[in-house]
Amino acid sequence: MGLNEWAHSLSESLLSDPLPRRWAHSLGVAKRARALAPILGEDAELLEAAAVLHDIGYSPALAVTGFHPLDGARFLRKQGADERVIRLVAHHSCAILEAEERGLREELESEFELERPELVDALVFCDMTTTPDGVETTPSERLDEIVKRYGPDTIVGRFIQRAAPEIHAAARRVGGRLALVKAADQPM
Repeated sequence: MGLNEWAHSLSESLLSDPLPRRWAHSLGVAKRARALAPILGEDAELLEAAAVLHDIGYSPALAVTGFHPLDGARFLRKQGADERVIRLVAHHSCAILEAEERGLREELESEFELERPELVDALVFCDMTTTPDGVETTPSERLDEIVKRYGPDTIVGRFIQRAAPEIHAAARRVGGRLALVKAADQPM
């Protein structure tokens, strides 16, 4: 079984029944990851696997700390998953800022190294341009939706507002890389 087949199967087994909307979101994020293949080269498969797995820590079967990036990454490590996928799941979408809000920053940083910035940006882009229902959106609309869903004064609301500048910057960087690839493919 290949990496992506394994990742999709695992994510489906953990999310589809207890959290069907989270599963739809994960499928949408994976679809966005596939669309970035032209700028990722050999890392395209790795990003898609991380994309479909990024929210498995929400699964009731895995929730230990209540901080889904940490719970998901720890579970993946126990499963013997690819270390780069694990690191992407652990640090997806500016998780370090939410970890700080939860008093878990030191644990996250000490257990999981950051992955290459281009891949971190790519996963931020995929997650923050996909609605909870798996539909493509803009980073601004996604950030607004998160704040409205959780509330501006909650842990998630505070963290996502702090993360907004970096999320927008990551989306611009990925968008710029995509534009360069598309421009290079255009006939002169």
